[in-house]
Amino acid sequence: MYGMQSDTQFFRPVPCTSPEGSSAHLVGICGTGMKALAEVLTGFGWRVTGSDLQVSPTSTAMQRRGFRVHQGHHEHFLPQNTDVVIHSPAIRPENPELEHARQLGIPVFSYSQMLGELMKGRLGISVAGTHGKSTTSAMVATILRECGRSPSAIVGAEFQDTNSNGWAGEGDVIVVESCEYQQSFLDLNPTLAVVLNIELDHFDCYSGIDELVAAFREFVGRISPDGKLFVRADDPHAKDLISVSPVPYETFSFVEGSDWWAGDIRPIAGGSRFRVFHESTFFGEFTLQVPGRHNVMNALAATAISHAAGVSARSIREGLQEFSGLKRRFERVGSWRGVTIIDDYAHHPTAVQMTLATARKEFGQRRLLVAFQPHQVSRTDALMDEFAESFCVADRVFIVPVFAARESNNSEACRASRELADRIREFNTFVEYVPSLDRLARTIEDAAQPGDVLITMGAGEIDRVHHEFDRRFQRHYSSR
Repeated sequence: MYGMQSDTQFFRPVPCTSPEGSSAHLVGICGTGMKALAEVLTGFGWRVTGSDLQVSPTSTAMQRRGFRVHQGHHEHFLPQNTDVVIHSPAIRPENPELEHARQLGIPVFSYSQMLGELMKGRLGISVAGTHGKSTTSAMVATILRECGRSPSAIVGAEFQDTNSNGWAGEGDVIVVESCEYQQSFLDLNPTLAVVLNIELDHFDCYSGIDELVAAFREFVGRISPDGKLFVRADDPHAKDLISVSPVPYETFSFVEGSDWWAGDIRPIAGGSRFRVFHESTFFGEFTLQVPGRHNVMNALAATAISHAAGVSARSIREGLQEFSGLKRRFERVGSWRGVTIIDDYAHHPTAVQMTLATARKEFGQRRLLVAFQPHQVSRTDALMDEFAESFCVADRVFIVPVFAARESNNSEACRASRELADRIREFNTFVEYVPSLDRLARTIEDAAQPGDVLITMGAGEIDRVHHEFDRRFQRHYSSR
């Protein structure tokens, strides 16, 4: 049925049934994953409503598209004849809509539990790991879409060309970004799974690396008996999963001798060209429109898992070449007074280093200005040394208070960022603590010069800054 090559052992001739006409109410609908889930369920013919605490650009956009989104949480927001209520990880059990649903006997699912239900009866592809999940998931979904497989997909960031991060396809495949936060990936039911890497990131969930690796081991145990695991060979913790894998596995890396390896990596304008080998045999030469050595690794993982799903080398090449990137993943958001502005989601020292290394290769000796908003006090404190060293290649660094997701102590947010700025100063003289995002825009306006590259970086709301530059530019232009 795949019709592309002989290795079709993972095809499941099971009807992908979704109960059209069903209705779902999503509590916390404006979260990235929940928004994608709403798109998928709507595409499957479901009636979808939702609620979220704050009015945001996301809720406004969803309302324009016809979704009924309530502000706040109240039991009256739950429509009559709702078949299932789904909540994001941020919603507490005592939420009035969840309590009302339980009183009425309506099934209540978490976001990840619902993803697990959608994967049943389908060829479920899970992409897990600390770094690169969104990009690799998006690459796999793009490859499958471009070759005509019509997959469904739920990705943790929006595609730059479609402003969407989830859709329902007509095929039997669903691609799911699979997050380790709160062990939510243990609710999934993958047939093919890839683990890109394993590093401590969620310090409010895991006490140490051993507990995190144990969760990934349990995740591997969720793979269907007729499935396959893919692990990065040069990541020690990911490679450790091979010993407990209940299914066949393949490795990938930049090192010759892995089942899949990439070499002859050449930078091109805005991207890379590289060669892929499979089991010591040349598999193909591929081109990416997105820059960075880390994205070559993501593409290598996407290649391996797409091949296992029955996609030919030619179709993989065409799909990767079509992939134009995700929002907030080294996204070029424009320029202001001759300053190139890049926005990136990096919020872990490893990701910060990869992003800045990519920027240095892309922009040569142009001055790199980095505005960084740490994400969570617990992560910032635990990785303080690693963060301090990760900004070495930047020319100037601006640190704002921590975006304290799931934390509420503002004084701690300021304290952690001040301490981080002091620690960075040991490696980079030109660092400045800025007490607010509003002040940051003015500070950068004074510091930036034509030809500079500004990178706004972090998983919180640091991307607000380039919108402020847009407004300032418009005011400046209109006053001329």
